[in-house]
Amino acid sequence: MDFTFNEDQQALRDSVSRFLMVEAAPEKLRDIWQTDAGRSSELRAKLAEQGLTALSVPEAHGGLGMGDVDWALMNQELGYFGIPDSLADTAYLATGLLTALPEAHPVRAAWLPRIADGSARIALGHPVNPWVADAHLADLLLLAHPTEGGTEWHALAPALVQVTPCASIDASRRLATVAWAASDATRIADAAHGQVLADALLNRGALNVSSQLLGLAQRMLDLTVDYAAQRKQFGKPIGAFQAVKHHLADVVTKIEFAKPVLYHAASALARNAPDSAVRASHAKLACAEAGWFSARKGIQVHGAMGYTWEVDLQMFMKRAWVLDAAWGDRAFHKQRLSDALLNNGALLGPGATFNTLS
Repeated sequence: MDFTFNEDQQALRDSVSRFLMVEAAPEKLRDIWQTDAGRSSELRAKLAEQGLTALSVPEAHGGLGMGDVDWALMNQELGYFGIPDSLADTAYLATGLLTALPEAHPVRAAWLPRIADGSARIALGHPVNPWVADAHLADLLLLAHPTEGGTEWHALAPALVQVTPCASIDASRRLATVAWAASDATRIADAAHGQVLADALLNRGALNVSSQLLGLAQRMLDLTVDYAAQRKQFGKPIGAFQAVKHHLADVVTKIEFAKPVLYHAASALARNAPDSAVRASHAKLACAEAGWFSARKGIQVHGAMGYTWEVDLQMFMKRAWVLDAAWGDRAFHKQRLSDALLNNGALLGPGATFNTLS
């Protein structure tokens, strides 16, 4: 199995990184987050010009037709630069859900081209998430409706829902509860097909935030290394002290151990492997731990000032905290992992590393 990324994937990642370094600098994000909407239509348009909104849209609808592995790379960059996850909600998750509908479905045909050109913002409601991100700005809401026979999916215009904002410690997130009524007119997938869509969306949602958490962990590490090189105690940079070096080395270890887990999960989802769910849960746990650990060590090195609005660390730290519980908290994913590993037919041990779990 080849775990390396090809030249096109690496070139796209580097291009996006250079773009976000200029257009999504921390001082610019602070200004955006302090507005009522918390979003910048100008930045969104520039992201669309870079092709990010078209990544997963099929070529027949004006997109690039890329998949889960590509998004595992892109979401790391979005996490590293603190771009709100609602971009990926539209361009990756909603696109995947709509693409899974029949080709002749009117909602699929109407919205995929708009996602590709960046003119649509779609909010997603899944049973595993208590709140919906960016519901107040959505042009369309795709909402799950659990029933006895499975999970139906409904597509609703903003006029058909009532949005109640919910505060978050992360200034970049705009969460809300959404009140709405299911009807035959809004249903786009019945319970049987909808359950398949809901399961696939959950796995991609977990992979989505896992990638962002890994990017956040790396950003917090980089910020902490820079601070340790500049902050002086007893006449020398604190980064010269062995205890600080150990803290930072431990973070590097967490990040490097999480990367192959994430990439294996992305590969499993891309291949629709039978163990996709457990791989996604493993990735969520490993990347959440890396994000949480990087935030903790970053605060230890920065001291209490790391919590203040003026210091960049707090922007990424708070985001890592809230994404830790998004698309299933740790207890949820530990249970899925436990169910797979304790299965009598589970393939365990070094010889089964590259096999799929039953």
